[in-house]
Amino acid sequence: MNFVDELTWRGMIHDIMPGAKELMDKETIAGYVGFDPTAESLHIGHLVGVMMLKHFQMAGHKPIALIGGATGMIGDPSMKSAERNLLDEPTLRRFQEGIRRQLSKFLDFGSNAPNAAELVNNYDWMKDFSFLDFIRDIGKHITVNYMMSKDSVKKRLNEESRAGLSFTEFSYQLVQGNDFLHLYRTRNCKLQMGGSDQWGNITTGAELIRRKESGEAFALTCPLITKADGTKFGKTESGNVWLDPKLTSPYKFYQFWLNTSDADAEGYIKIFTMLPKDDIEQLTARHRAAPHLRELQRKLAEELTVMVHSRADCDMAITASQILFGAGTADSLRQLNEDTFLQVFEGVEQYSIPRTALEAGVSVSELLATTAPVFPSKGELKRAIQGNSLSINKEKISNFEHAINTSVLLNDKYILVTKGKRNNILLIAE
Repeated sequence: MNFVDELTWRGMIHDIMPGAKELMDKETIAGYVGFDPTAESLHIGHLVGVMMLKHFQMAGHKPIALIGGATGMIGDPSMKSAERNLLDEPTLRRFQEGIRRQLSKFLDFGSNAPNAAELVNNYDWMKDFSFLDFIRDIGKHITVNYMMSKDSVKKRLNEESRAGLSFTEFSYQLVQGNDFLHLYRTRNCKLQMGGSDQWGNITTGAELIRRKESGEAFALTCPLITKADGTKFGKTESGNVWLDPKLTSPYKFYQFWLNTSDADAEGYIKIFTMLPKDDIEQLTARHRAAPHLRELQRKLAEELTVMVHSRADCDMAITASQILFGAGTADSLRQLNEDTFLQVFEGVEQYSIPRTALEAGVSVSELLATTAPVFPSKGELKRAIQGNSLSINKEKISNFEHAINTSVLLNDKYILVTKGKRNNILLIAE
């Protein structure tokens, strides 16, 4: 496929230097995206860059993922209002390994293909670069006037904040420019990609290559993803949506995409999935005809959860979602692992009950009106049963003296009581 044409219809190009498309049409090139290792995991804000690399590789080109071990020690001033905390080397290496594992789900690193992906860390070539060598070999080729003209610098200098812009951050674009130069020299890398806020840093690298090597290098940036309502993409009340399942569970990851607005879903399905154009157009048309079915959101959530986690994780997330919205069964409830189960019923009313009561066996009336006061009286419980509005673990209870024992425990610990359609109460056997 044609890389630039593919990104264009997906809405993933903000700026591109003249000549870049023509170069990629005539030859296979290497291109890179940088990731600052500010955590052990990437979050969904990084996904646009990851998807750019994935499309790049599928178009036959060679993707390079650069871990900014050196630049991560400085902090990029672009779109930032304050200087970033600096990280030590052991922490950076741990973060690098976590990011590698995640990128491996998107990119082919291990094959013998000529365009197999590479992971590099700019700390490896910057750690022995002395300050004097840097300002002599790199600094003299880029003027202060040129650096001051960058929007990321001007924005920070014009802020009323007393923090200002440190020399450390001011030098960031030179360090990033040196990365591009290094990859151009060692891997014939002719393209750097990133978010639109990186345009100034990327063009500094291209300019450095032109001045030092008399070579041609190019920049391509994607739009910064925003939400239709103006709020920040990728943020929830609890913070970032991470790719690491320990930080954001597959269920919560799936729910994030499932809850996407109609306006956002039409854009996200193009940016964050590999679905072909015809499939997306058909999906979008069906969604517009029947938006209440949320077909677009369900497909978006499924594609991303499978890609970032696994099909099994996705299936469990779908099962959990069905249970949350009242469509689950007793069997589907038992399929949930403990973490997902607790996330589905997070915040519901809970009662602790003695496990010994279940081991001996207890009637529904005794359990729900005495052991755990789910109902204020046995009379009210009886009326609920007669009205067919009481379920235990998604199974209707029709007998006031129905016996309950440890065999009903979910994950050997929980009983889900449902009053009416969606009034859930959790009993925890301890």
